[in-house]
Amino acid sequence: MKLLITVIGMVMVIEGLPYFAFPEKMQEYMKKMIEMHPAQLRVMGTVSVIMGLCLCFLALRTGIFNG
Repeated sequence: MKLLITVIGMVMVIEGLPYFAFPEKMQEYMKKMIEMHPAQLRVMGTVSVIMGLCLCFLALRTGIFNG
């Protein structure tokens, strides 16, 4: 449970950094996303999920990130 809460916290930090550092650019980016076709957003989301799962697999199964 400690690891899960830590991971959620890190995701929130990483997700919040662009909004904190570049709020004007993020507003522009959001406007562009609104104009995108839903299928494009779905593909971007799918690729992101697959990449995340691959990173989790590498970290947990191969020990590549253990130093």
